[in-house]
Amino acid sequence: MDIRDLTADDLDAVLDLRKRAFGPIPAGHVETFRKLVHPTLAAGRYLGAFDGGRMAAAARLRPFTQWWHGRPQPMSGVAGVTVSPEDRGRGVGSLIMRAVIERAAALGDAVSALYPATTPIYRSLGYEHAGAQNLMTLPAEALRTIPPGKDVKLRRMGPDDAAEVIALLHRLHGAARASGPITYGEDIWRLWLSEEDDFLYLADDGFAVYRWDGQDIEVDGVVAGSADTARALWSLVGTSSSVAKQVKAVVAPDDPVLWLLRERSKEKTEQVRWMFRVIDLVEAVARRGYPAAVGAAAVVRVDDPLRAGNAGLWRLEFADGSGAATWLGQADAAGEDAPVLSVNAFSALYAGIPTATLRRGGLMTGDERHDEVLDAAFAARPYMLDYF
Repeated sequence: MDIRDLTADDLDAVLDLRKRAFGPIPAGHVETFRKLVHPTLAAGRYLGAFDGGRMAAAARLRPFTQWWHGRPQPMSGVAGVTVSPEDRGRGVGSLIMRAVIERAAALGDAVSALYPATTPIYRSLGYEHAGAQNLMTLPAEALRTIPPGKDVKLRRMGPDDAAEVIALLHRLHGAARASGPITYGEDIWRLWLSEEDDFLYLADDGFAVYRWDGQDIEVDGVVAGSADTARALWSLVGTSSSVAKQVKAVVAPDDPVLWLLRERSKEKTEQVRWMFRVIDLVEAVARRGYPAAVGAAAVVRVDDPLRAGNAGLWRLEFADGSGAATWLGQADAAGEDAPVLSVNAFSALYAGIPTATLRRGGLMTGDERHDEVLDAAFAARPYMLDYF
């Protein structure tokens, strides 16, 4: 089985593979798919596994920016992992994913995330559950109780606003010290802002993207940097309540809309889980943001069978909102009692999963003296607004 970069000439085979893996692709989506993947081909971000001349598997590394405690870093979002039916159970999926992990490292992405169709294969390669996309269903009438924001000017937005939207997201995620959300490049945003059936509104410090979904309203996202803008955008969505009965919205776990509602008792929330992996431990620690109040150090031992450069004893130091990892070797007297984490566990810790959870889940063992430092430094409530 050979692994190589895909080209435009391989896309017909990719589409056939996707059909066999995920079902028929609507005709109108084929051209959009080709437009979306073209930049990844040129960047060496689409890999295929071939048995002779036949494509047996494929996987794409989407170039995202991801925020961790308000600090952005490049991230490989793994998508479109497909294995032909006749090759399943032969280790082809693991083969293509190992190549993906190495390519992410070669591209300089220190972290990676994916939405799994199944968990075991990704967990065996070092990915671990980290966060979710939260889909909340609200009575449309509840949004009508939110008073419009004062003096908030809204305008319709389109493809030419792509750069402004990206800059706005960078500013808002940073200010909120957000962990987990991603942003796309300008080419993808231009495609999204061209959707004729979407309602797109922009303010100085926020925007809303929503549409009709049958008799309901579907909200891709409402982001706002102030209370007035949050009220203006959510009340705008609420104006559809004379017809719509429900609003299905992608929200942050502590989205301001939950505190703007006049009545809040029972809520229906679905979660689509995503998994996360640290690819380059040194760079991942250096690029992440941390609470500025944390000034401390901890020693941990990490085991990573796929990425030898991540394995061994590490001293983690945190100060002034930044972090650094120093390798202490494979054996050191100071690390005899250090907590031991698989790369899965370290990736989950990085994403804010508490040490108590990791220990009770059997993912972390050893001395507990640094647990409070690790919990304080890596504290996060990770989420994504986007599915990829």
